[in-house]
Amino acid sequence: MRFAVYTDYKYRRDPRGVYAEKAFTLFLARLADELDGLVLLGRLDPRPGQWHYRLPSSLSFVPLPWYPTLARPLTAVPAMLRSIGRFWRVLDDVDGVWLLGPHLLSLAFVLIAVVRRKRVFLGARQDLPRYVANRHPDRRALQVVALVLEGAWRLLARRCSIIVVGPDLERRYRRARAVLGVYISLIEERAIEAPTAAESARDYSRELSVLAVGRLEPEKNPLLLADVLALLRESEPRWRLIVCGDGPMRDELVQRFDRLGVRDHAELRGYVAMDGGLARFYRDCHLFLHVSWTEGVPQVLLEAFAARLPVVATAVGGVPVAADGCALLVPPGDASAVAAQLLTLAHDQPLRERLTRAAAARVRQHTIEAETRRVADFLRSARG
Repeated sequence: MRFAVYTDYKYRRDPRGVYAEKAFTLFLARLADELDGLVLLGRLDPRPGQWHYRLPSSLSFVPLPWYPTLARPLTAVPAMLRSIGRFWRVLDDVDGVWLLGPHLLSLAFVLIAVVRRKRVFLGARQDLPRYVANRHPDRRALQVVALVLEGAWRLLARRCSIIVVGPDLERRYRRARAVLGVYISLIEERAIEAPTAAESARDYSRELSVLAVGRLEPEKNPLLLADVLALLRESEPRWRLIVCGDGPMRDELVQRFDRLGVRDHAELRGYVAMDGGLARFYRDCHLFLHVSWTEGVPQVLLEAFAARLPVVATAVGGVPVAADGCALLVPPGDASAVAAQLLTLAHDQPLRERLTRAAAARVRQHTIEAETRRVADFLRSARG
């Protein structure tokens, strides 16, 4: 079967190809190998350029008209109306659609696909109201819109099967016609570190490095990283922090490091590709830290599990279930609790070994091979 996939992501193009801003595209590329191909729809930035992930030949890309943000309806609405016509034409060449939301355009695409008698599957990657509340805490109107969209998406899921990311969303959509909970994993089976390799790479008796990976955006709570580093260095001066990721809060994070007097002990590396140095950071650092306000199941958590890197993570979204017995969990926004758990891991070798052993076993159940096969089987067998 051949499916079209839509999610509200942005894409860029140059003479060499099309590029995605987020790694979810890599998961779709592997999924295309399990099916008879995928057609990917997304907004194409009119400015030529590259992003981090080049689309492989296994994905057919259909550009949708560009609009920068839904917060500017005068430009967004005309572009979305033109997108509807383009989506109608795409339906001529596919058997079904997988529409990720909630999003205004996803809702319109559902109705069109039903009219065209195509198999319709929904998708949800995060708790939209919580995401909007954390990203736009002062914009009450946007938060109301998010609640309405979420409610509409849940109602549609009573009639359409849905694929959701993580156990938290699986519970929230338990009344759907059919629901599949998955991890958007990019971990290959062969990439999971052997115990001896991980143990020999790390010496906890000297300088200790904490790795944090993710976008520097409000919902990721990056400023907490500076607070945690300051607390750790108050306890022991051998701590340092490595941050891999970029975003609009980078300058604010640097200012926070300066204000707390720990700037010389933090490295901001920007975006680092897995084959461009990130794998080495996972292998060489001593501990991994995740501090988001909201999540489904973060890919970075699975990457740390595969590297047998001990993890401290905030108990949000699907993390408590995904990391149960594999990491130390803390409440979101609590720097003192985070620092205390990192100190515990640094001084407790049996605990580190127990957690990393469980983590490697957990990620082995959720490799990219396993997860894309589950999604493909669901799309083929479940009733759209």
